[in-house]
Amino acid sequence: MGQSDPVLVPEVSQHEVQVRQGFTGTELLLFGAVLDPDGRAGQGYDIVVVLKGPSEPIRLREKERFAGVWVNAQSNDFRSVPSFFAVASSRSVSEIVDEKTAAIYEFGTRYIQLSPNGSIDPEEQLRFAEGLVDLKQRQGLYKEDMNGVQITENVLYQARISLPSNVITGTYTAETFAVTQGRVIASAVAEVEVRKVGMERRVEYFSQNYGLAYGLIAVFLSVFMGWGAGRVFARL
Repeated sequence: MGQSDPVLVPEVSQHEVQVRQGFTGTELLLFGAVLDPDGRAGQGYDIVVVLKGPSEPIRLREKERFAGVWVNAQSNDFRSVPSFFAVASSRSVSEIVDEKTAAIYEFGTRYIQLSPNGSIDPEEQLRFAEGLVDLKQRQGLYKEDMNGVQITENVLYQARISLPSNVITGTYTAETFAVTQGRVIASAVAEVEVRKVGMERRVEYFSQNYGLAYGLIAVFLSVFMGWGAGRVFARL
């Protein structure tokens, strides 16, 4: 960044989201200020906020109808898929930057860098990528709001992004970009930690560190509850 470029000062309403029993989701307020190096208010900037969850590998399978039954057909592996992805901007991204810039900074669900594995036909790869994004959107994990950033007097900005109840734990990054004349001139990152607490945290810790015992207990409880239910219904 040159000396004449603005400075972004970002903040998040919650730096830690605690997931307890009955967690129904929460809303994050991402806000901050855009200042010129001399401390004056910024002029004529657009703001884009990208919130991403921890990445994970995913194998996507395609269902195919065979003899009246749905079976697994083709599949494709992706090495690095954001578990959560949300974009909010002060106006439509297509009005702020060109396609190349939007792809570089992932300004939208169509620009997510999914890192597919293997070498398959590009058209097939695109179809699987679009299917994956559509699936995540229907789960409420991928979203866009092209008018989700409010800018006040060219200084303060704010955006609200909802985290659904099915988000995974880990570190989420909220990256804010200041854009003018189609060029990203400043960026800044804030982090949000999503973690389980209470009984959920203890169960997660036990399953991760004592996998064999956890599996045996789960099998025992399943068998015991099935046997108990059978005894109850047998007496009715």
